[in-house]
Amino acid sequence: MTTSNDYETEEMIHGKKVPDPYRYLEDPNRKETREWLKDQEYQSAEYFSKIQKREDYKFQLRNHFQYTKYYVPERVQSSLYFLKTSENENQPKLYVKKDRDPETKVLIDPNRFSEDQTVALSNYFISKDGRYVAYGRSKQGSDWQEFRIIDSDTLQEFSDRISWVKFTTIAWDGDSKGFYYTRFPDPSTQAPEDEGNHPKVYYHLLGTSQEEDPLIYENPKDKELGFQPLITDDYRFLCLTLRRGTSPKNGFYVMDLEDPAKGFRRVFEEGEAEVRYLSNNGTDFFFLTDLDAGKKRVIQVSINGTNGGIQEIIPEGTGVIQDARMVHQHFVLTLLTDCCHEMVTYNIQGEYKGTIDIPKLSSVIGLSGKRNHREMYIGTTDFLSPTVIYKYSFEVEDLSEICRSKVLFDPEEYETRQVFIPSKDGTEIPLFITGRKDLSLDEPHKTLLYGYGGFNISLTPQYNPGILPWLQEGGLYVVANLRGGGEYGDDWHQSGMLSNKQRVYEDFIAAGEWLVNQGYTAPEKLGIYGRSNGGLLVAASMIQRPDLFGAVISSVPVIDMLRYHKFTIGRYWVPEYGTADNPEHFKFLYQYSPLHNVEENREYPPILISSAEGDNRVVPAHAMKFAATLQQAKEKNPEASHPVIFRLEKKAGHGHGKPTYKIIEEWADFLSFLHRELEEKNAED
Repeated sequence: MTTSNDYETEEMIHGKKVPDPYRYLEDPNRKETREWLKDQEYQSAEYFSKIQKREDYKFQLRNHFQYTKYYVPERVQSSLYFLKTSENENQPKLYVKKDRDPETKVLIDPNRFSEDQTVALSNYFISKDGRYVAYGRSKQGSDWQEFRIIDSDTLQEFSDRISWVKFTTIAWDGDSKGFYYTRFPDPSTQAPEDEGNHPKVYYHLLGTSQEEDPLIYENPKDKELGFQPLITDDYRFLCLTLRRGTSPKNGFYVMDLEDPAKGFRRVFEEGEAEVRYLSNNGTDFFFLTDLDAGKKRVIQVSINGTNGGIQEIIPEGTGVIQDARMVHQHFVLTLLTDCCHEMVTYNIQGEYKGTIDIPKLSSVIGLSGKRNHREMYIGTTDFLSPTVIYKYSFEVEDLSEICRSKVLFDPEEYETRQVFIPSKDGTEIPLFITGRKDLSLDEPHKTLLYGYGGFNISLTPQYNPGILPWLQEGGLYVVANLRGGGEYGDDWHQSGMLSNKQRVYEDFIAAGEWLVNQGYTAPEKLGIYGRSNGGLLVAASMIQRPDLFGAVISSVPVIDMLRYHKFTIGRYWVPEYGTADNPEHFKFLYQYSPLHNVEENREYPPILISSAEGDNRVVPAHAMKFAATLQQAKEKNPEASHPVIFRLEKKAGHGHGKPTYKIIEEWADFLSFLHRELEEKNAED
């Protein structure tokens, strides 16, 4: 089936004629779209069926993925809650251990939610008394969740159902009788462009119908402003974090539940700064903020204005304060220093107390503890080790390991090294390079370069079983810390967003060039991989430097930068990307948008474009239109021979909640594609 079509679309945007020949693929119900997908499914199945090593990869991946996975426990009163995925399970179970009971009980088993395990436990929130749990269920990777409530004493579930919620927190009240939450209107009652608009905060009383929930807060004048409720440590104040899309600059409102008639008072306006509540002494609130501190600091603010404004408790330092908690009357800070985590503690007056000795070149992936607790739980990981759970005692200042996953992989033969390389403008970009300790640079090695570079998200050392077969075969796995992320604070983020986005691609291209020039790899052995915004990254980098890369995996990518804001929640990303509705933004978006820069006379590297039919965050149309455009360009170029493979995953979304067996299938395809294009093809040549 040809990728050309008879539904040419052309649009005039700010005086420029912009063709969009595959716009019909935006409609999943259209006959032509279904036919196109059917043809793509046949082509991809045929491609992978010819790669004999795929079954071997699948066998290896099963061994690497199917191990017992531990998650950071959370203590509430006399109950300890924790998630754990046992071997051969596809979803983690929620367990509870009551101090009075000798045995640990399974509270929620998502493996029983659906026959194919594609309905996941998305998150959970525990009541003040430790008895009730409100938990979210997400179907086939959807951002939409349904919340239910279970009694951890009786293991009985309430009949309550809380629908049309996503991206919400649950704030239990001080009596454990109900909670505050955010919900959206039923999408069937809204115009498509309004899905995810008009959020409102409600209160739900246990044992009642959602239709009875009283409205607590709305802002009818600003339909795009989002709200996340929280309750202060003393349960006196109901707070709202206000967010516009993905901008980190949030607002913060407070209501005194002892005098709710006065309503909410504004402490910080949305757009002013990033502020995160830590704790409070009455009306004196502690926040982690980037206000006048790009790498963040801890401040105290009197919400009734009696202390003369802002008091600095812990000043900005050389490392980014990525997380802060109040545990045992101490501030526990997780610092990000050159893309790795360190942990330090301060007393409530802001006096430095000491460090917590977590492993070097590692990431803190979880921390739990409350202000009145004498201990806290910490989870760490790195590129070669799965999660390790520790317990830290403040009384004896001791960090003790309580559980560690056992895997069929010996990390002793491998190492991670960190290097700093110059980008096009001279800015130093960190790279993590993981491979065998006995690595020789006498010849180039197959290399997989990964990046993200956006939304203030920091890439720190993380364990990924999917890359282990790659490492065992002598491959290198490289993670680039690009501008646009949060690795070095607010300035680092802003230097890679909006009109500065091109710098991110230059950073990534510089990483590829450095790896080639230093002898680690060669263009024909260099694969690149990215997801979501990272899928945009690798697509744009491939378009700009097709000669530098030997294979590309663009997974659930944002591709159409002129229309992304018109799909589902794409408008949330306008603070990061800009919008083509703005003539100034249109100029830089059009300049790098992968969909609009494909040239018919160029040979692009082999590319695997992956999406999921249920992705309601980054809709599949991005990936589909890109695949169709590249395939059409290939048809018109008689010298082009590299494959353009489109992979659509069924019963899946943007990635969260995906069962283990689907992750194994996905990585089997990824590794098979890289093997075929970086190894078999080179051997044939």
